[in-house]
Amino acid sequence: MSELVTGEAVALELRPAKLPSRALAILIDLVVAWAVYLGVTVAIVASTSSLDDAAAAAIAVATFVLVLVGGPIAVETLSHGRSLGKMACGLRVVRDDGGPIRFRHALVRGAVGVVEILLTFGVVACIASLVSERGRRLGDVFAGTLVVRERVPVALAAFVPPPPPWLAGKFAGLDLSGVPEGLWLAIRQYLTRMGQLDPQVGWAMAERLAGDLAARTGAPAPQGVPPAAYLAAVVQERQARDARRAFGGSAAAPGRAVPGAAVGYPGGVLPPVAASPPDHAAYPAQPAQPAAAARPVVGQEGAEAAPPRTGFVPPA
Repeated sequence: MSELVTGEAVALELRPAKLPSRALAILIDLVVAWAVYLGVTVAIVASTSSLDDAAAAAIAVATFVLVLVGGPIAVETLSHGRSLGKMACGLRVVRDDGGPIRFRHALVRGAVGVVEILLTFGVVACIASLVSERGRRLGDVFAGTLVVRERVPVALAAFVPPPPPWLAGKFAGLDLSGVPEGLWLAIRQYLTRMGQLDPQVGWAMAERLAGDLAARTGAPAPQGVPPAAYLAAVVQERQARDARRAFGGSAAAPGRAVPGAAVGYPGGVLPPVAASPPDHAAYPAQPAQPAAAARPVVGQEGAEAAPPRTGFVPPA
């Protein structure tokens, strides 16, 4: 199985799509797009037969751009990375950190796709996908996206654990604009693998990630909150904001299913917020430091006698 590995040496449970499945999805999309383009062209030619050559050429260029370029961009944006061909092959376009794509990602992929797919008949896209370790074409490289397989066994999928219910929603006013995508990716991978790490290593990694996140948001973790719980709460807040931007104001309410909104949660359902006392049991606690050995006190009444000294003792 091909996995993504972050800079923290943690494997990401997203399976990059292989070239054959991607090529089949693109072929289906091209067949549908060209069928629509030919139908629209025939209708436009029949209705504008009285126009001069310059106007007909302008209409032809506009039809090509709108149908073969703007159409795929609009479909990927509205479907959050699932065109007709990708749905048939069980694929989806996601960001490098596993989140849903936006209009700017689809725009870059579509603009570059005109050159590497339409104008070169897919030769450049095939070469780039074969050279890339994760099977990305040039449009994915420039847009910061990745095509992954959706039809994977649920038992093998790793989910980001939700934060404690009492901590959910505490960071609604946090400014997340300064957090880079690479840091989000590292945080997600730590949260999905924190139960498999050594306690000392996991705690140190969580503190380092929480410190980097606090430095970019200006809001450190509250006192008494484990850094892993702090990271999970901020990640959930970011996923909720992505869902609100994609599906509307109330679409990301806790406990409601949002298709594709919360990557890492089963079915895209954000965990419900319930009033309950603080519970850190699901998150690693600070490893206990070994107690220092008690040193015997010499010269005090009732103190434990010092152990006998061995070796050579010079005469008085």
